[in-house]
Amino acid sequence: MESYWKSVLSAESSRAAYQSAVTARNQQLGAFLEFDPERGAAVSAEHCLEAVNRGQRAGDNPPDSALATVERLPFAVKDNIAVDTFSLTCGSRMLERFRSPYSATAVARLCAAGATVVGKTNMDEFGMGSATENSALAQTHNPFDRSRVAGGSSGGSAVAVAAGMVPFALGSDTGGSIRQPAAFCGVYGLKPTYGSVSRYGLVAYASSLEGIGVLASSVDLTEAVFQVMRGQDEMDHSSLATPAELVGASSVAQTGTRVGVLTGDLGLDDQVAAGYQRSIEVLQQLGYRFERVELPTLEYCVPAYYTIAAAEASANLARYNGVRYGLRPDYAENPEELVRAAREQGFGPEVKLRILLGTYVLRSGFQDQYYLRAQKIRTAIRNDLTRIFQSVDLLFMPVFPVQAFGHGAEGLSPFQQKLADRFTSTANLSGLPALALPMGLENGLPLGMQLMAPAFHEHRLFQVARVLEEELPPPVPPQYPPLWQSHTVPE
Repeated sequence: MESYWKSVLSAESSRAAYQSAVTARNQQLGAFLEFDPERGAAVSAEHCLEAVNRGQRAGDNPPDSALATVERLPFAVKDNIAVDTFSLTCGSRMLERFRSPYSATAVARLCAAGATVVGKTNMDEFGMGSATENSALAQTHNPFDRSRVAGGSSGGSAVAVAAGMVPFALGSDTGGSIRQPAAFCGVYGLKPTYGSVSRYGLVAYASSLEGIGVLASSVDLTEAVFQVMRGQDEMDHSSLATPAELVGASSVAQTGTRVGVLTGDLGLDDQVAAGYQRSIEVLQQLGYRFERVELPTLEYCVPAYYTIAAAEASANLARYNGVRYGLRPDYAENPEELVRAAREQGFGPEVKLRILLGTYVLRSGFQDQYYLRAQKIRTAIRNDLTRIFQSVDLLFMPVFPVQAFGHGAEGLSPFQQKLADRFTSTANLSGLPALALPMGLENGLPLGMQLMAPAFHEHRLFQVARVLEEELPPPVPPQYPPLWQSHTVPE
């Protein structure tokens, strides 16, 4: 696979065939908002030197094997992560014509390692959604069944990888926005430890919850991309260096790994419940030790998450006022009318809803009742997970209560989608790393589960995922075989 990707951009005929194939698939699936490999090659060349000069290539000193793995690979970037001269729409009419004047640190580090940005992917507006149906600019479809959603908010990135358009893509995860579309599309999706990957260049939605992660077609590639991106960054005060004792920690499978599984009624549909049990049995057959654990705060994750996220969104999105950049109405009588019209025309219904909710919970007299209480619940969740990781090495649980659902009225309501974030938002509230991994097909659709680890212990996630990959390789959409199988590799 990687040998194809490393040659596909090296010859003009190969680049033309690649661009034509991706364009044709994108017309059916709506993964990309912008696809321009030639511009990406120019950006990569410029940022290679810039990143090295700024010391960005070093990061946490990624191993040579990681640098060699990503070198000359094309990749896609979610359209809320900055790439110089490319669009930065966040899936919103507010920023429909905006182009980024710089690149995110995570992107620059990958470019410095020799990877090439080829385009920007569709997403729920400002990352607010679980289906990539809240995008104002395009509709994205699941490559296994185009009548179903791709998940969200990083749905475009997941589809680009699952449909063989790129070997990996960057996304952002605020409450599951990488892991849920990864599970729906049958690819790997990593939400790293909060702060391990710089957020510089990520458009802010809920700053204390979100981070940049990766969706990829294999465990090795997921790990390599993460190793290249991670590391402290002077441009992001929330970024953290990997603890010295964990630098270079082995991700080779080890015997005796203790895995925790959740007890009680988890509210899963029949297919996901059966898949969860079957996945546990597979891990047991592979020699992993299981322990039943309780997570009492699980039922409070969703209200705490949405209270905190909405509050932070109301502050972060206040900058969009039609004055400095973004959508500006054709006419306004005064500054107040200008701001009101810009937000009315530029924001979609879901964004407006969350801004209003966030403004409400931050009002004087309501902070103690809602926002501060949510922060206390967040602390309780962290304490619960700290207790659990004293007895187990990893936590294994579902990603979403159902598989990919239908578009529009055929699927889940917005309220049902929010309630279903209980398994994914846990990692965001606690800042812990989590990896979604494909566990085969159920009724023709991908079935995904996730592993969670203590902070900065991503290597544990890769240890188990690599063993499972041998037993259950990622599924391939029958109508969208990988491009490296459908085109001749140039000599």
